Formats: sequence, C-alpha cells, structure tokens
Amino acid sequence: MCGRFSLGAAADTLAAQFDLADRPEWAPRYNLAPTQDTLTVLRLSPEGRRECRRMRWGLIPSWAKDPAIGNRLINARAETVALKPAFRQAIRERRCLIVADAFYEWEAQGRRKQPWCIRRKDGAPFAFAGLWDRWHDPQGREVESCTIITTAASDLIHPFHHRMPVILLPVNYDPWLDVAATDPDRILALLQPVATEEFTAYPVSPLVNNPANDSPRCIESLPSTEASGP
Repeated sequence: MCGRFSLGAAADTLAAQFDLADRPEWAPRYNLAPTQDTLTVLRLSPEGRRECRRMRWGLIPSWAKDPAIGNRLINARAETVALKPAFRQAIRERRCLIVADAFYEWEAQGRRKQPWCIRRKDGAPFAFAGLWDRWHDPQGREVESCTIITTAASDLIHPFHHRMPVILLPVNYDPWLDVAATDPDRILALLQPVATEEFTAYPVSPLVNNPANDSPRCIESLPSTEASGP
C-alpha cells in the first residue's frame, strides 16, 4: 500500500521533469497524508498539453453520496482496479500521474515500527500511477480527488510490506495519460514493476509517524547506530 509520501522538489524541477507548460504552484511537502492535497499531472484532451492539478488524496467517486468514502479509497489494487465500481470508469477515462520524490513504509520491530524512506538513488522526482474523479457537494462545490494504484511489492519493499505503489516509467507517462486510450487490457499492461536497482531504502525518524510533522527532517536518514533492517 502507500499511506504517506513526500514531494520536496522545486517547482522548476517538476516542470522540467514532467514537461509541464507552466511551473506548478507547489510548496515542498515531506509527509503527505490521506485527505491532504497532492500534485497530479493529467491531460484533458488528446491534443492538450500536460497540466498540473492539486487534488485531494482519497478518491471520491462522482456518484458518491458521502465524501467520507474517499478516506477508504487512497489506494486501488492494480489486479482489480478495472472491476471495482469506484475505479472501473476512472481507469478508462481519468488517469493521472501523482508526483512524488519519496514514500514511506514501516517495518515491524518487536512492539515498535521503524519507518523507512524509499526514493530514487539520484533523488529525482517520479510518478505513481493514479486515477482521479470529480465530485460535487449538495451546494454544487467541486472536489477533485485521486487514488494511488498499488501492486505486489518488489524485493526492496517486501521486507516492510507486501504491497507498493505502482511507479510508472517515464516512457509510459504519455500512454498512461492518453485520454483516447480506453481499452482496460492495454492500459493495465502499463503497470509494470519498477526496476528495484534505481531505488534505495533507508530508516528515518519516527517524526514521520505524525502527519503534523512536515519538514526535511522526515526524509533524513538515521545514523546507522540508531536503526537496523535490510
């Protein structure tokens, strides 16, 4: 699964990395949690450029009666995403990139859990495969929200959790965002495991356990004397 991640990259870096027409309005975040705003990239027409949107993390289907359903829909399983009522329309029509530069998992160590940070070895931003939807409240106010697709964990992640977010290769960004592509089988074929050797995992402070803590200290590696693990 994915329940917490970071996006501390500068706006200019994000614009270049994701070929955006405009610099995104984004302040660095180091401990993003469900129900908070995330930065997404999408394309709304076949001829359109990529654009950025801030979206609430936790997908609220357009047909939902209660927006609280989004609190339970922060992740969508790749194996069943085309079948579940909350996601089966979005996988055909509303796919997005959810931008990150690290994510967190927790390793059970006796009675405590040690948080680990997983990021690219070069520190560059990357993209989770995401879905989005648009919901209107009874007063007509619009909420755009998203979910992160997950898959079986790689060897790097498996010591902490049996699931991990789907990280898209840059070569698959355009095919994933192609609004003209609606065949679920061809879309799902893009959800390939990321190359483990491009990523690293290291222990971080328990500060990240509290979403109120949101600073660069969340992604700082613990000294080796303070942590153990793979």
